[in-house]
Amino acid sequence: MAALQSVLFLQHVLNGLLAGTYYLLIALGLSLIFSLGGIVNLAHGAFYAIGAYLTVVLSPTIGFGGSIVASPIVVGILGVIIERTLFRRFYKADPSLSLILTFGLAMVAEQALRMIFGAPPLSYSIPQELRGQLFIGSFVYPYYRVLLLAVAAACIAGLWFLLQRTAFGRVVRAGVQNPDMVGALGISLEPYMAAVALLGVGLAGLAGVMLAPIFSIHPAMGSEIITAAFVVVVIGGLGSFWGVVVAAMIVGLVKGLVVALGYPQFSEAAMYVLMLFMLLVRPRGLFGERIQRFE
Repeated sequence: MAALQSVLFLQHVLNGLLAGTYYLLIALGLSLIFSLGGIVNLAHGAFYAIGAYLTVVLSPTIGFGGSIVASPIVVGILGVIIERTLFRRFYKADPSLSLILTFGLAMVAEQALRMIFGAPPLSYSIPQELRGQLFIGSFVYPYYRVLLLAVAAACIAGLWFLLQRTAFGRVVRAGVQNPDMVGALGISLEPYMAAVALLGVGLAGLAGVMLAPIFSIHPAMGSEIITAAFVVVVIGGLGSFWGVVVAAMIVGLVKGLVVALGYPQFSEAAMYVLMLFMLLVRPRGLFGERIQRFE
């Protein structure tokens, strides 16, 4: 009996960490766009929803494997188009204006999905080749969820390398810290903002693809997850890559532990309590940096 309880406890904890991984995929892009452009993108969750719907549309033609590649690219290109036509006008404007803009954009995207696909939720089954269970003694865990954890780890490693070990990443990090100095050196941040939009929005689309077989797909799914992504960004700290990563894992772990202890009804509330505690103790977040444009 004790062994069974230990296994169930571990499964709940892993499920919590899994929740942290998809919060992370969304929060990383959200943090990048906010840090470099100063845009509070309330429409970021809509790209996650679009990625999930694209999985349903594209999979019959190119399969689930093709959707994993194609959907984030399509969503990322959509993000670049929106960045060039809308976001670019608000980089130096009052932040409240971009807040209104992205809120309206999120509502438009949600209603467009409702008009195209209907209001009832859609379902998408896990591909046959990805079904099955991983057995380690008495511990059992689905293969597909292991794949999700592996994809998230690969995304973290790739994005870290891009930001920390390439010339592109050095310019982006300098633009976050001191955009005026970057401009004085004759470097325009506009092309970099388009690339950041492609990466950030594409990650949200990837999260939608990977979670389509687990959750029901419906027009409001983006607005449901965007709040949790903001919680992760607040806890991790603005401008900090590893802050967002650690915060996502902590939020997921806390949710998993609350469920494992027998209080699933409080799992959502737990992350907001955690955010409140962080705001009281360290308002800048776990690894938040001083960013000149916001001071």
